[in-house]
This record gives sequence, structure tokens and C-alpha cells, in this order.
Amino acid sequence: MGDPPKLRNKFEKPKRLWDADRLAHDGGLKKEFGLKCMRELWVNDSELRKYRREARRLLSLAEVSRKKEETKMLVKLAKIGILKHGSAVDDVLGLKVRDLLERRLQTLVVRKGLAKSMRQSRQLITHGFIAIEGRRIQIPGYIVTTSEEPTLVYAQPIDLSVRTPQAPEAKPVAAQVQS
Repeated sequence: MGDPPKLRNKFEKPKRLWDADRLAHDGGLKKEFGLKCMRELWVNDSELRKYRREARRLLSLAEVSRKKEETKMLVKLAKIGILKHGSAVDDVLGLKVRDLLERRLQTLVVRKGLAKSMRQSRQLITHGFIAIEGRRIQIPGYIVTTSEEPTLVYAQPIDLSVRTPQAPEAKPVAAQVQS
């Protein structure tokens, strides 16, 4: 059967890894969207870079030959929810990483009100409390399509109310002496 194919990264590290401006921007996105590490941001950035590269390739083709591929790409991006239906290929070049991060399961759980914070959202997802179309999804970075978004619910009932720990009842001093 042969050896399995060589595993490759799904991302590229930034060329200027320690650039202060990039670190501040990426750190803000990491905090806002509750990402565990910068790698999650780089994966989404690489995915967006692929869409932009494809859009530039399509714009360089002749009008006749690009029509079919253009509609295929635009339908895919509209299905994901990054672009609106009826958008043009030029709109793909204006996309930002934030647009892709908004479609992550972790973000949508918070936006829909199923969790109170990004951290809680990530925990609920990894522990199997969130389901889409009746299927438990345990990947916080899962990209939710627009058709799946209305079916985003709890997989099982859960109480997220904050409980304060109660102190044990104090025994009367006389009772403590006798014991």
C-alpha cells in the first residue's frame, strides 16, 4: 500500500515573526476571538491567502474561461458566510482574517448566547456540549456554514448559572466542645 503521505503544516509563519506592530495586531485578534495560540490565527490567515490567490488568478484569465470557476468560488464563500450572494471576485481581495474568524464555531457559540465568554465557549465545545444538526462538534476552529448556523444548539442540557460556594454551617461553640 505504500507509506502514508508526508504531513505538512496548514499554515505559514509570518516572514517577520517578531515585528512589534504585527505582534500587537495578532495579539489583539488572539485575545478577541479566544484563540489558544498564534498557530490558529496563522491557519486562518493561510486559508484566506488561498482564496485571495485564487481570486487574483481568476482575474488574470479571459472573461470566457473564468466564468464557471468564478461562480464556483463565490458560491463556496457565500455558503461559508464570508461573502454575500451576488458578490464579485474583487470583493474576495478585500476580505480580512477577521471575516474568517467570525465564522468559527467558538465565535458563533458566544455570539448566539450559548456561552458567556470565548474561554467558556471553547471549553463547552471541547467537552462535547455543542452540537450542529444533532452532531457533536469538538473542534473550536470548525467553520460553520450559513445553512448549519440555525441548528447550533446544546448537545445536552447544561446549567451555566454561576453558583457561589456556600460555607459549611457553623456549629455552636458548645457543640464543638462536646464532640
